[in-house]
Parts: sequence; structure tokens; C-alpha cells
Amino acid sequence: QVQLVESGGGLVQPGGSLRLSCAASRIIFSIYAMGWYRQAPGKQRELVATITSSSSTYYADSVKGRFTISRDNAKNTVFLQMNSLKPEDTSVYYCNAVQIATMSPLFGSWGQGTQVTVSS
Repeated sequence: QVQLVESGGGLVQPGGSLRLSCAASRIIFSIYAMGWYRQAPGKQRELVATITSSSSTYYADSVKGRFTISRDNAKNTVFLQMNSLKPEDTSVYYCNAVQIATMSPLFGSWGQGTQVTVSS
């Protein structure tokens, strides 16, 4: 089974920053494109950012210029640096491998996610 463990979330004020981490196991991490998704209550899961095995990146328009995705293949970890946070960024954030052709999550098993709450 693929194991994905997200961490780094928390409660921050608007304009604040957080750095999320996703540790993957039981996969050959370096060959997969990875992505961050988020899901707020009552809403569908939304793709936030992706990074390929060659470190090409994609960002949703809603986070472009504020978030940065990166990866450390030696540590089987993908990061999401979140700056200038807005209340609408409030969500549970998840990571997954990404099928680049469709920008869809590759693995059916999701981690527990990490809660990000942006509120004053």
C-alpha cells in the first residue's frame, strides 16, 4: 500500500505563511509527479499544484504567485510553501501522485491530510 503522510498545517492569520510536507513511502518516489490537493467542507477536492519528476511545476490560478511546490527525492518528500494566505485557502490539504496527462490523482488511497485554517 502507498503511504502518504501530510504535515505542517495549522491556524494562521491572513497574510501569514505555512510550509506543508508530504512524506511518501512504499513507492519509488523519484519517478512520480506529485501534487497537492485541497478540500474544504462541502466542496470537491481541488488540485493546487504539481511537480514532475523533472521538477516542472503547475499551479492553480487561485494560488499562483503565492504558493511554491518543491520536492526532495532523497527524502521522499514534497513540500508546499504557502505565503500570503487568504481565508479562502482554508482547507484540508492532501498530497498524491499525479497522472500528468490528465492532472488526476494516481493513487486511490489518500492520507489523512493536514488542516490549514486562515482566519483573523
